[in-house]
Amino acid sequence: MGKRILIVGGVAGGASAAARARRLDEAAEIIIFERGPHVSFSNCSLPYYLGGLIENSEDLILMNPAKFKKQFNIEVRVNNEVIKIKRAEKKIVARDLESGREYEESYDKLILSPGASPIVPASIEGVNQKHVFTVRNVTDVVKIKEYLEFNNIEEIAVVGGGFIGVEVAENLRLAGKRVTLIEALDQIMSPFDYDMAQILHKEMLEHGVKLILNDAVVKINNDSVELKSGKRVAAGAVIMAIGVFPETKLAREAGLEIGETGGIKVDHNYLTSDKDIYAIGDAIEVYHRLTRRKTRLPLAGPAQRQARAAVDHIYNIPHRNNGVLGSSVVKIFDLNAACTGLNEKSARAAGIPYDFVYIIPGDKVGLMPDSNPMHFKLLYEYPTGRILGAQAIGKGNVDKRIDVIAAMILMDGTLEDLKELELCYAPPFGTAKDVLNQAALVGLNLLHGRFKQVPVSKARELVENNAFILDVREKREYQAGHLKNAVNIPLSELRERVAEIPRDRPVYVHCRSGQRSYYAVMALQNLGYEYVYNIAGSYIGISYYEYFQDQQAGREKILTDYNFN
Repeated sequence: MGKRILIVGGVAGGASAAARARRLDEAAEIIIFERGPHVSFSNCSLPYYLGGLIENSEDLILMNPAKFKKQFNIEVRVNNEVIKIKRAEKKIVARDLESGREYEESYDKLILSPGASPIVPASIEGVNQKHVFTVRNVTDVVKIKEYLEFNNIEEIAVVGGGFIGVEVAENLRLAGKRVTLIEALDQIMSPFDYDMAQILHKEMLEHGVKLILNDAVVKINNDSVELKSGKRVAAGAVIMAIGVFPETKLAREAGLEIGETGGIKVDHNYLTSDKDIYAIGDAIEVYHRLTRRKTRLPLAGPAQRQARAAVDHIYNIPHRNNGVLGSSVVKIFDLNAACTGLNEKSARAAGIPYDFVYIIPGDKVGLMPDSNPMHFKLLYEYPTGRILGAQAIGKGNVDKRIDVIAAMILMDGTLEDLKELELCYAPPFGTAKDVLNQAALVGLNLLHGRFKQVPVSKARELVENNAFILDVREKREYQAGHLKNAVNIPLSELRERVAEIPRDRPVYVHCRSGQRSYYAVMALQNLGYEYVYNIAGSYIGISYYEYFQDQQAGREKILTDYNFN
């Protein structure tokens, strides 16, 4: 007689666990309980149905109960909710949501994969109205689309600037709607640092999404939302996407231990405080490899790996838990944005000393017609040079670069390792000295004190304090747009005009992307200049950093014109 394995919840975690159990044990009796109508669907693709990229909602459904039964001999009970766990009896109580009938089932092993629910703050007046939606499953996005079409809704407010909020806003805009994205923080996409997020802010604005930051919704009316600042935003529909909280009610009521982050506490094999109950996916707390602290990570990739590990433990197959890094990627209109590991905020919060590299090289050989700048930020531990994380934004293959960094972090790689990494090269794909190799070289120069830098966020302060800023671009580049008090001495004229550069005060150097200014910094140091600093990101980086704030705040510009290329 095989094991009787019951699984609460489907999708990435539960469905993967069921399939793994069947591969390991043909005799096992496996039952999945899913309170919704669909057991396996593509969560991450839901926003693309709103934008029309996925035309048929049925295409979002990956597996149905009949297919599970036929292919895997796994029983799936949709519209059946597990409402209680009787641990002493090793039974669960389920409710058939269509008939209302309650019944019990026994188990040898129980796997909890209930996921996480969208946060809908009760403090927001009017949040429970029929034109306010969340995005969690196929039913949700179908309801949203039907409501928008039936009521001819053109103005929509999306509340929350995380992955779901940004993707929903993008897709609704691509569908021709007038979209306002409202975020209570000072930036969207919090896994990215503030300087990198400015690139994403500009992309949203340029594609017609109205972006409101540092403000929160306090009231929802029939045709508008009211913000804490007093602003009123027209909206015939509202999408709430401010985050999720783990579904722990079932676990709490069963007396299972809850962790410090509010997720279900599990060990390295995803076993709960009960030796016969496992928990996986969005509902649990996990160990962060770099911060060495517990966290929550609602992502499909980790959920699938957790599912495999939990089932392997049931069958005495060893598993190595590496912790999580939070690797992710998102498309925002014409840009791709990816990140892994720590950003500056999380490194500071963890008390890890760090420094960073911010470069903007081409993503492939410049002769290629589709070559574009790639904004790349690499964090490393000081003074060890151990790689802590990276962020990449551009039109090219940012995911490829971030995937490499994720692998390097897993192997405890350093800047020296990254410098020597041998990567694929051909002009249509990259450069002979890849973005990653370049970042490592810059990082090593900084680590060993070969030159000094200031972040792009300091440019305004330098201008306002009338610092000596040296622009080493060519005259035509300078004339097209420059920092208001910058002195233009092209790199090609630097050595003949060095007498124009003061030795008794700091000199801050920039060019277009940081390469020529680095050459200038090294030349000046070799000529006896002591206080010379490269402005990380240079003019492109400054343009992006200042653009959104200038548009929103209406403050005095420090640039005569922006330059994003």
